[in-house]
Amino acid sequence: MYNERKVEMLKKSYPEGTRICLDSMENDPHPIPPGTKGTVEFVDDCGSVFCKFDNGRSLGMIPGEDSFHKIQEEAQTEEICEELAEEPDMNMTM
Repeated sequence: MYNERKVEMLKKSYPEGTRICLDSMENDPHPIPPGTKGTVEFVDDCGSVFCKFDNGRSLGMIPGEDSFHKIQEEAQTEEICEELAEEPDMNMTM
């Protein structure tokens, strides 16, 4: 269990909807395969990062025990697509 300051830092770093990629999960009897992507659902008060993985599994990961990273490119691509979808089409004629 992490101290309150560390937990708050994790909650800010991994807000709901953050896309992650699992690098390794050594101490789980039924580990999720490395390279599996998922979406953060929440960080609990103990500092576990709970994620729904694209393979259908849900699991809490423990930073320092489990290795994972944010997927920056995918998040940026999704944001750009959403922004483009919201903008009016300049090529439309009236």
